[in-house]
Amino acid sequence: MTARIGVMTSGGDAQGMNAAVRAIVRAGIHEQAEVFAIREGWQGAIAGGDNIMQMSWSDVSGILPKGGTVIGTARSMEFKTREGQLKAVENLIGRGIDRLIVIGGDGSLTGSRALCLAWPEYVTELVEAGRITPEQAEAHPRLRIAGLVGSIDNDMVGTDMTIGTDSAMHRITEAIDAISSTAESHRRTFIIEVMGRRCGYLALMTAIAGGADYTFLPESPPRPGWEDRMVDVLGRGRDAGRRDSIILVAEGAADREGAPITAERVQDVLRERTGEEARITILGHVQRGGTPSAYDRWMATACGVEAVRRVLAADDESEPVLVGVHRDQVIGVPLLKAVEDTHQIGAYIEEGNYEAAVRSRGHGFTSMIEIYRVLTEAKPTVEMAEDAKRVAVMHAGALAPGMNQLARVAVRSGLDRGYHMIAVQGGVPGLVSGDLREVHWHDVEGMANTGGAAFGTRRYVPTESDLYAMARTLEEHRIDALLVMGGFHAYATVDMMERERRRYPAFNIPIALLPASIDNNLPSWPMAVGSDTALNTVVDSIDMVRMSASASKRAFVVETMGRGCGFLPLVGGIAGGAEKAYLPETGLTLEELSTDIEALVDAFESGRSFYLAVMGEDASPHYTSDVVAKLYEAEGKGLYSVRQAVIGHVQQGGSPTPFDRINATRLAYKAVANLDEQLRNGSANYVAASSSEPGLLAPLRTVTEGMDWDAQRPYEQWWMSLRPVFDQLSRRPGQE
Repeated sequence: MTARIGVMTSGGDAQGMNAAVRAIVRAGIHEQAEVFAIREGWQGAIAGGDNIMQMSWSDVSGILPKGGTVIGTARSMEFKTREGQLKAVENLIGRGIDRLIVIGGDGSLTGSRALCLAWPEYVTELVEAGRITPEQAEAHPRLRIAGLVGSIDNDMVGTDMTIGTDSAMHRITEAIDAISSTAESHRRTFIIEVMGRRCGYLALMTAIAGGADYTFLPESPPRPGWEDRMVDVLGRGRDAGRRDSIILVAEGAADREGAPITAERVQDVLRERTGEEARITILGHVQRGGTPSAYDRWMATACGVEAVRRVLAADDESEPVLVGVHRDQVIGVPLLKAVEDTHQIGAYIEEGNYEAAVRSRGHGFTSMIEIYRVLTEAKPTVEMAEDAKRVAVMHAGALAPGMNQLARVAVRSGLDRGYHMIAVQGGVPGLVSGDLREVHWHDVEGMANTGGAAFGTRRYVPTESDLYAMARTLEEHRIDALLVMGGFHAYATVDMMERERRRYPAFNIPIALLPASIDNNLPSWPMAVGSDTALNTVVDSIDMVRMSASASKRAFVVETMGRGCGFLPLVGGIAGGAEKAYLPETGLTLEELSTDIEALVDAFESGRSFYLAVMGEDASPHYTSDVVAKLYEAEGKGLYSVRQAVIGHVQQGGSPTPFDRINATRLAYKAVANLDEQLRNGSANYVAASSSEPGLLAPLRTVTEGMDWDAQRPYEQWWMSLRPVFDQLSRRPGQE
C-alpha cells in the first residue's frame, strides 16, 4: 500500500514554512508516497473534508518566496479536548494517513507527540464506536511523527535555529537601521519592542547586529537598580559623542520581582530621570511577515526533505523526532527531550534561576551576552598602561559585507583589554607601504550596519620582495600581534608569513586569521563573513527575475560569483527554487546540456511559464552563462525566450545581514581573546577560525591542511551535502 504523509503548519506562522511544505510535498512524491496538506493545522484535521487535500508537484510551485503559510495555520482549542483528538484521528485514518510532519512551535509539537502516544488507545475506541473499521485499525495501528520548529523566537532546544528566526532578525535589524538614522538626526532615544515572550534570542542578537545601547531579556532580568545603570550607560554614550540611543525590549522581559519591563515602563524611567521623552516603536507582527530570508528557505527545505525520510523510515518502535540543524548540518533529536528541555528554561525563570536559564540556551547565547556588554560601553572599561602592547587589524582580499563589523568588534575588544589598536590601511599593500594609524573607541562608532571596508582592502598576495617591507613595517610600528580578516588572499598571505618566520623575525608574533569572503571558499568555518549577505542578494535577484517573467514564457540563466566554489549557485538555487544549478566542482558537459535542454523544452511544452538555471561564474571555461542562454534559446525554436542575468558585484555590496554581523562579532571577539591570551603567555602562534574548536580558533597549519590551494576552495564543502536535496526537488520524478 502506498504510504501517505500528512503535513500541517500549526500555531503561529513563520517565514520559511512554505519552503518546508514545498520540500515535504516534492520529497514525498519522489519517494513514491502520497502527500496530503492538512489545512489550518489541527483544526483542519478535526474538521476533515476539504481541509485534508492531496498535493501534487505543481501545487507547491512558486511558494518559496511567500511569507506565512499557504496551507494555513490556527491555534485549536478543540484539539486540547479528547473528542477533538478523536475526530482528528478518525479523519486521518479515513484518508489513510498515519505519517505526519508537523511544522510549528513547542505547543503544537507537544500536542502532536501526546496524540502519537495516545493513538493506539484512540484507534481502539474508534473501532468500538463504529467510527472506523477493524481493517482500517489494523492498517494504521500507530502514528509516526516528525516535527519541524516553525517559530521566529528561536525558543526550541535541540536545533540551532528555528524556521523564521533569521527572517525575523532581518525585519528587526532593518527597523533598527532605519530608526537609528532618524534618532541620530534629532539626538533622540528610541525604545523598540521585539517579540520573544519566553526567549530573548531576537532581542539579544539584533541588539548586537544593530549596535543597540541597552536590551532587556526574559532569561536575564536586570538586578535592582537597573534604572540608574541604564541611564548611566546611555549618558556615557552621549558624553562620548553618540547622538542616538537605541534600547531593545523583548516582550517577555521582566525584573527580578516578576514585574514586566515594558517599553512604556522604560520610557517612564527615562522621563523621570533625564527629562527626555523617548520614542517607542513596537514592531509587532511585521516580524512575522515578509519574504523569507535565504537561510530560512534553504534550511527549511533541507529539514523538510529529512523529515520525509524520517517518517517513511520509522517503525513501530521509533520515537517521534525533531528535525533541526546544528552547525548547518541537518540533524534529528528525540522530540520529547527537546520539548522537555525547552519547558525547563521557563521553569528556571520562574524559580529565579537565571544563570541556568541562560546556560540552557546554549554556549553561544551565553557568550553573546558577555560580548554585548563589552560593545555597548561608551569607552574601554580598563585604563591603558603606558607600555601597552600594540595590536594591528588588517583586511586582505576581496571585499565582503561584514568586514566593518569585524573591525569594529576587534578594535573595541582590544581597547577593552588595554591594547593600542592599529588599523592597517588598504590591506596587504598598506602593510607593505607602512600605511598604519592608531584607532580609538569612537573611530568605529556606527560601523555595525555599514557595507564596505572602512580600513580598506585589496586582492593582493605579497611577493618575495614584499615580505621584507612587511617585516620592516611591523618592526617600525612596534606591532606585537596581528589580526587578519579576509578571503583566499588573506589565507595565502598569512600562510606565506608563517612559512617565512625564520627569515623574518618580525613575523614571530601572534597572528589570528578570520574568514571574510562572499565565496565561502575557506576551510574549517561553515559560513565566512559576507557569504550570507551575498546569498541573500542572489536570492533577491532570482525573486525579481521570476517576477519579470510572470507575463511571458521565459527561461533565465542567472550567473553568480564564487570563482571555483559552488556555494552561491547551489544554495542560491535551492533557496530560489531553480530547476538547474551548474557548479565549478562538477563542471559542465555538452551531454549534460543536451539533457537539460530536453527537460527545458518538455517543461514549456507541458505548460510551464518559467524556468531557472543558476550557474557559478567559473562553472565552465567554455559553456559560459552567455553560451548556455543562447543554446537554451536556439533549441526552444520560439516556444519561449531566454534571458541572461549576471548578478555581478552587487553581491559584494550592501548592508550586511544580521547573520553576517553576528558571525563577525563572535569571530572578532574570540580572535582578540586568543591574541590577548598569547600576549599574556608570551607565545607567538598563528591561529585561524575553526568551528570544531571550543575557542573557535585552531593552529593555522591544521586549518590550511583542508585548503585546496589550486582550486581555491576547501576539500570538504558541507554545502555539497545539499546537492541531493536540490536534485530531488528541482525536477519531477521521471525527468532525471
